[in-house]
Amino acid sequence: MARAALNWSLADLSKAAGVHRNTISNFETGRYGGSEEALAAIERALESAGVEFIPENGGGAGVRLRK
Repeated sequence: MARAALNWSLADLSKAAGVHRNTISNFETGRYGGSEEALAAIERALESAGVEFIPENGGGAGVRLRK
């Protein structure tokens, strides 16, 4: 959802995070949980681009773009 909010391709996120695009694809489709290091790099890249991660609040976790 965060990648879609930015209108980023797998290649865009891969470049920004320094993580192979297959790792991202496999994580997004649930085929691979991802290493802590890869997930942290992806999160940092998305946050740097303006994504805010919303914690579970009864309605479910989510993302939004900073204003």
